[in-house]
Amino acid sequence: MPFLLWGVALFAAVMTVVAVVGYRHWVKPAVYLDRVGADRVDGLLLADDAERQPAVTRVLRRVGETVPSSPSSMRTMRRQLVAAGYRSEGAVPVMYGIQVASALAVGLMSAAIMTATRQVGPQMLIGSAILLGAGGYFLPNEILRMLIQRRRHILRHSLPDALDMLVVCVEAGLGLDQAILQVSEELRIPHRELSEELALTNLELRAGTRRSEALRNFAERTGEPDIKKLVSVLIQTDRFGTSIGEALRTHSDFMRVKRRQIAEEKANKIGVKLVFPIFFFILPAMFLVTAGPAVLQIMFDLLPMMRGLEQ
Repeated sequence: MPFLLWGVALFAAVMTVVAVVGYRHWVKPAVYLDRVGADRVDGLLLADDAERQPAVTRVLRRVGETVPSSPSSMRTMRRQLVAAGYRSEGAVPVMYGIQVASALAVGLMSAAIMTATRQVGPQMLIGSAILLGAGGYFLPNEILRMLIQRRRHILRHSLPDALDMLVVCVEAGLGLDQAILQVSEELRIPHRELSEELALTNLELRAGTRRSEALRNFAERTGEPDIKKLVSVLIQTDRFGTSIGEALRTHSDFMRVKRRQIAEEKANKIGVKLVFPIFFFILPAMFLVTAGPAVLQIMFDLLPMMRGLEQ
């Protein structure tokens, strides 16, 4: 019986890993590409068709479709998945399927481990497996939050280069729509995430969406505060008819000053952050190297001498 549980737990763990990898590399957005008749963005297939998806993704999607969920929770989940870079129509049910698979995997693995150790009773075994399985159900949400933070960090560091290129394109005579398209093509290799977002914004514009709405969608998809500020500048500039190049250059200077201030703030925090590592790791090692030989000399020479004098 323990070997059977171990086998089921190993199968569930492998299934979860394969599902995550397949979902990350093959499930891609297709909504706006269908409107303009495109098949690819930056060489990546946007396979929302069930025939193009891997078998594991199809199974997870079917499992996720059976999970009861409210429209508000589905909207929240879709917003989080879009912020993490997963825009496919089937992303939400696949995510729910991953949650179910994670719960089963964690519950079965914990039950198998506790059964192999034979240190708990049947009731404690079932209760612990259910509790750990519930924790495994919410584990993909935490991983998704980490992916969102990671992607926003990448977009934040990619934005200055994109902003400089926007300034160059606009001052060279291109319109804002053409400048966005040109920047998305130029950033395809060094900054792939931001290039995809700009490409989707350009596709929205080609599909007939108003420029202000497309820019707001760009800000909402990413959720990055710096991008929201840039979008606000572009919308206000477009609304009042002021110079886009001058506004972009001013905002670029503001971002440079802000990045320098953030770097100075982090540099000033280094001293405080190094107190605990120095106190707990470096000082004991230095004390051992400097005072260790003296302590050993006292133990081997002075202590026997003192015992001889006492006798």
